[in-house]
Amino acid sequence: MDINEILEYCLAKKGVTESFPFDNETLVLKVGTKMFLLVALEKQPLGINVKTDPEWSAELREQYPQITGAYHMNKTHWNSVLTDGLKKDLILRLIDQSYELVFKSLTKKQREEIENN
Repeated sequence: MDINEILEYCLAKKGVTESFPFDNETLVLKVGTKMFLLVALEKQPLGINVKTDPEWSAELREQYPQITGAYHMNKTHWNSVLTDGLKKDLILRLIDQSYELVFKSLTKKQREEIENN
């Protein structure tokens, strides 16, 4: 998957916004007020950071050398994913889970606002 496919997929989800809060090279996608995906735009191969269930994270890291604990983030919950060599359906599952985990962590009011827009 390339960056355009990833962005199109993410931005089609409810309540997603994009910004550059850290620098001009790290694109952050949020649902509500919380990050669910980061992309280092200048790095090749393309890499993303996603939140995953800790048990699945351990499995993924054992199975795929492209998936490691995310640099400067809580490695129990966040993974860095180099997309080269990974199947599109796995990347989409990683994005979906990250979005869902973060969405569930929002307040009830925030979730309702997103669902009703």
